[in-house]
Amino acid sequence: MVTDFLLAAALVLFFEGALYALFPDGMKRMMVSALNTPSHILRIFGLVFAILGVIFVWLIRI
Repeated sequence: MVTDFLLAAALVLFFEGALYALFPDGMKRMMVSALNTPSHILRIFGLVFAILGVIFVWLIRI
């Protein structure tokens, strides 16, 4: 289980790093867009994606 968590964390780092390396200007625009988005909208999207992530992990593990 710890190995799975570390693997997931490594994949997040990989994808985040790849996005910044491949699309630095796009990531800057995304950050500006996030700053201009109301906090409650960001919170809702964060919660939805967190739940989807848990569901996907659960589906993969069964």
